[in-house]
Amino acid sequence: MVAESRLTPADLIQPLFILDGSGRRQAIESMPGIERLSVDLLLPVAERAVELGIPAVALFPVTPAECKCEHAVEAWNDDNLMCRAIRAIKRHCPDLGIIGDVALDPYTSHGQDGLLRNGLILNDETVEALIRQACCLARAGCDIVAPSDMMDGRIGAIRKALDEAGMDQTMILSYAAKYASAFYGPFRDAVGSAGCLGKADKKTYQMDPANGCEALREVALDVAEAADMVMIKPGLPYLDVIRRVKDAFQLPTLAYHVSGEYAMIKAAGEKGWLDADAAMMESLIAFKRAGADAVLSYAALWAAERLRRE
Repeated sequence: MVAESRLTPADLIQPLFILDGSGRRQAIESMPGIERLSVDLLLPVAERAVELGIPAVALFPVTPAECKCEHAVEAWNDDNLMCRAIRAIKRHCPDLGIIGDVALDPYTSHGQDGLLRNGLILNDETVEALIRQACCLARAGCDIVAPSDMMDGRIGAIRKALDEAGMDQTMILSYAAKYASAFYGPFRDAVGSAGCLGKADKKTYQMDPANGCEALREVALDVAEAADMVMIKPGLPYLDVIRRVKDAFQLPTLAYHVSGEYAMIKAAGEKGWLDADAAMMESLIAFKRAGADAVLSYAALWAAERLRRE
């Protein structure tokens, strides 16, 4: 009766990993309970999300190695894995929101989110590629494009391109404060970019974990460029940033309960070191308490099932 924060299925977004082919599923060892699924096997999952009241899913492709290259051209192929998945889900579950990841790392042979020259990220050239990718996803029926790359100026450029192409109803969820975090490891395994990235890092364009005020400046830039929603990533180590962003901008603010956070809870539960179910629910309600309007979590479907039982 006196709880200050409440968690409902409508607060949750389920990330899904897409696999090429049909009838295929692959368990992700570092993310217990999570699988890569071919498009046909995604459809029952999407249907279940609708039944549970989850408003949207976020899609991430596992790009075949032969489709990767230095220039990431598969990212804007209108018949790539992402586009096929978007079209199939929209046919099967037209009312389910689809969030499409806009970043080049699933498509680059070097595993970086941006294009490279002499080992350096090319910001402006990358933005041009991201525009092509975002428009490609929007044409396929994506409701929300989500630039997760952290290049400068990409929100305004993508908004302008979408509007000029007559896709002004496509929303933009900006990964506005994305930190260069150690908690992304299982995700990179899941999408197959870890091997391409090798020992390189993304510290020249993702944020320093020591910085909080910088997050406000980054978000302010994306808000000025017409982002509809903003994301803070990772989640639990940055609850303070979520609160500061929500208080400062009063814009729809999302949090990403990332792969490493999910994996830690699951692994500790398997060891018997804590009650994984209770810890997962406690983590999710913490995002709401911090001010998040919605949470991307690999536990979204599970949590929605539990909330329904309760």
